[in-house]
Amino acid sequence: MMNDRLFIFDTTLRDGEQVPGCQLNTIEKIQVARALESLGVDVIEAGFPISSPGDFNSVIEISKAVTWPTICALTRAVEKDIQVAAEALQFAKHKRIHTGIGTSDSHIKYKFNSNREEIIERAVAAVKYAKRFVEDVEFYAEDAGRTDNEYLARVVEAVIKAGATVINIPDTTGYCLPSEYGAKIKYLMENVKGVHNAILSTHCHNDLGMATANTIAGVVNGARQVEVTINGIGERAGNTSLEEVAMIFKSHRELNIDTNINTQKIYPTSRMVSSLMNMPVQPNKAIVGRNAFAHSSGIHQDGVLKNVQTYEIIDPKEVGIDDNSIVLTARSGRAALKSRLTSLGVELDKDKLDNIYESFLKLADKKKDINDDDILVLAGEDRSLNKRIKLEYLQVTSGVGVLSVASLALNISGEKFEGCASGNGPVDAAIKALKKIIDRHMTLKEFTIQAISKGSDDVGKVHMQVEYDNQMYYGFGANTDIIAASVEAYIDCINKFHS
Repeated sequence: MMNDRLFIFDTTLRDGEQVPGCQLNTIEKIQVARALESLGVDVIEAGFPISSPGDFNSVIEISKAVTWPTICALTRAVEKDIQVAAEALQFAKHKRIHTGIGTSDSHIKYKFNSNREEIIERAVAAVKYAKRFVEDVEFYAEDAGRTDNEYLARVVEAVIKAGATVINIPDTTGYCLPSEYGAKIKYLMENVKGVHNAILSTHCHNDLGMATANTIAGVVNGARQVEVTINGIGERAGNTSLEEVAMIFKSHRELNIDTNINTQKIYPTSRMVSSLMNMPVQPNKAIVGRNAFAHSSGIHQDGVLKNVQTYEIIDPKEVGIDDNSIVLTARSGRAALKSRLTSLGVELDKDKLDNIYESFLKLADKKKDINDDDILVLAGEDRSLNKRIKLEYLQVTSGVGVLSVASLALNISGEKFEGCASGNGPVDAAIKALKKIIDRHMTLKEFTIQAISKGSDDVGKVHMQVEYDNQMYYGFGANTDIIAASVEAYIDCINKFHS
């Protein structure tokens, strides 16, 4: 018996990129798209072209950059959206327009001020219009998770008749239980006339932590496309994780489902996306988290030492984690650094490699061990070398029972500016000194510190959210000195509203 083929639709560059502070430029999006192609995804949702000139241009450039995956562009059920999407897809070797409309009573009443019959008419019209430009049209029934099954079946039947090739059944709010979502897919498979002329697709959000479970339930009941993101990133609590779905079906062969995913490229792709989006992977994240293959319990350690399968159902090498990778130290050469970056999905030219290597040597002198996250942080710093405002020096005096004082200098477009301030702690003092130089009314809204690992000498990551002129800006900094990392994150925010 041959296994059924499951198509992997990756929306990291569309739904995943909607995470605040995780926006990528076009060059970075191309890098991710090529990694997704190498990973083996079938469809890359490259963006929402009508939403901005940047999204439009990214879809064009991604279409040029990759060869065999289908490139998909999102639209609303609006003719102008569809026209712009078709134009953005002009260079794609395989193209798809993804159009749709809300179908739940809540969306129909409050979002569209409409009725069920009119929504069906608009859905059919959008699909027919999209078919003028491309053969492959996917329709999404937004908030299908909370849509009455009988009405949803009517919508699905109508759009398939109009020419839709893929039907997306989103659990937009992450509300469904796996049994409910699986039953919904089963109902459509059994009650929609012509359902076998299209592929049903899952698109599950993780608001209640059930995105992957719902996705698997959908596939078991007949869906043959899954919409996923690397690391499960996405709006609010995120989307279904690509790596989890791929490894579930690889581990459970009895389900008779195959994907085209080269699982050995999962880990490097995960780290690359984490680095480019400045979005850390939680240590206990399934498959790609730092602790996914770590064992601290004595009983577990004893079992693993006797037979690894006692507590590991996946060989780390299956997802691209090499237990015997080269250890990087201050004595490592450029070749070793380049090899590690390549294995993490980062390709650099000679000049950029030279810049990173100098920073690597300085870091290696401070640290006992250099890990993958450290390397990716250095690669991320390289992308910030041409920013208008840079930190030139920082000096902080602090202690128990004394006021913290910070002095720093900024290089702003080649000119040096200095500031000094006291504050309630060293970070507060440093930020106040910075704000004396950058005389703008800025409000710090969020401040998060994350240590990459447990060592006192390790690199710390700082994420900041700053409000300026009624807009939110997100910044990122990384340094073995957490005060310097905090200042760098604040400067990153400032560079964004000065750009």
